Amino acid sequence: MLTCYVFIFFYFRQLHTNTNILVLSLAVADFLVGLLQMPIEIILYHGCWLLGDFICTVNFFLGYLLISVSVGNLVLISVDRYVAISDPMFYYTKVTLSRVQMCICLCWLFSAVHSSWILTDFIKEQNSYDFCYGDCVVAVTYAQVAVDLVVTFLGPFLVITLLYLRVFVVAVSQARAMRSQIDAVTIQRSQTVKPKKSEMKAAKTLGVVVFVFLLSSSPYYFFTVATDISTVGGTSAAIWLLYCNSCLNPVIYTFVYPWFRKSVKHIVTLKILQPESRDTNIL
Repeated sequence: MLTCYVFIFFYFRQLHTNTNILVLSLAVADFLVGLLQMPIEIILYHGCWLLGDFICTVNFFLGYLLISVSVGNLVLISVDRYVAISDPMFYYTKVTLSRVQMCICLCWLFSAVHSSWILTDFIKEQNSYDFCYGDCVVAVTYAQVAVDLVVTFLGPFLVITLLYLRVFVVAVSQARAMRSQIDAVTIQRSQTVKPKKSEMKAAKTLGVVVFVFLLSSSPYYFFTVATDISTVGGTSAAIWLLYCNSCLNPVIYTFVYPWFRKSVKHIVTLKILQPESRDTNIL
């Protein structure tokens, strides 16, 4: 699915938008979770770790990194939708391509730093947490659990929720303004600044993603906070549920948008072989 999305994104020029770049970054992070993390969880489920301490460290680093990047991209998408709906006239001046690319790079960089800090003690005293020969278990302190809880769960969820509520308030107020105005000139002017239907649909899609994120990630963070020392093994059902959220995000974004289905139909029917097919109107 990711391969198809990447091809569609780069092939059709009409899709080269700021929002789609953010969605592409989210899809890459979620795809890597399914490609790298979930197979390793299957290996851990069937017994002790046999791939060495270095690969064990890389495994947990990628786990924290990709989940943090996925959550960070959700925050960036919510900010993008908030600006597009609350201030549509100045959206393209505030949200530029260079700014979006910089935010994505900072998101990946911050996630890498955060993941490295979480695993600092684990890397120094890795063997002290082994319960059998070749075991692969990470133990973190309460301070690290608290910071991870705020940075990758409570903080992003609070920011996304507040922005989404603000989007809802703006949409309702604009709808009331449209109904209350009688002057034709005023109506025409308000129509020029109201958000597009596609942007409202994108905001609704974000609401679904946030709801799925809350359901799938809550058990994991409740589990880590409840334990005396947060020992996260590969057999935890909470980790599987957290990874399943990354698998569901691309599905939600892919099948909600009509342009994806239209693009796939355009490819399957070989219309991409026609001249100027890259400039086809698919939105």
